[in-house]
Amino acid sequence: MSKAIVLDEKLAQSGEMELPAQYAEINPHNLYLYVKSYLAALRANGAKTKTRAEVSGGGKKPWAQKGRGGARAGSTRSPIWVGGGVAHGPKNNRNYDLKVNKKQKKLALRYALNEKAENGQLFVVDSIKVESGKTKDAAAIINSLKLRDALVIKEEIDEKTFLAFRNLSNCYLIEPNELNAYLAATYHSIIIEKPVLEKIIKEG
Repeated sequence: MSKAIVLDEKLAQSGEMELPAQYAEINPHNLYLYVKSYLAALRANGAKTKTRAEVSGGGKKPWAQKGRGGARAGSTRSPIWVGGGVAHGPKNNRNYDLKVNKKQKKLALRYALNEKAENGQLFVVDSIKVESGKTKDAAAIINSLKLRDALVIKEEIDEKTFLAFRNLSNCYLIEPNELNAYLAATYHSIIIEKPVLEKIIKEG
């Protein structure tokens, strides 16, 4: 059974918190499908070229059909002409969205959390608060745990804590409604407030 590391106020390990046994039985393919869907939704889909019907000019036939000894030409906007339209170019009307149902989203997040717990990278604290609002104090939290980078999940973000974490390139501070399987899987470690994790477990 996977266990999250519980930290006290001084960020020292004070115990462990067990995750439900069924978390370990979740198929990792749920996480794969969610991450694939999440990244697909981020695609800009901005590549676009003009066809010969969209390029300006080319209304007049360049030269007579016969008599000049050259190839036939009907328009200067042909794809084989410089300045002409593009044949079979990219379009920006493609839909990259991939459907993932609510149950799969939930399973993907549970799997990601369980994976972090198995690797000793899921830390639970009663409260995450930087009253000074200083970045160095927020950095001290991460450095004391010797983390490469971390996703910090706070039940309700106050202004001082937000200011303290916002300039840390190796940290991302979010509230529970922003949490998803992609973020949970992307960051090396997760620091989460106990009430938030308890709510996730309670929701199944």
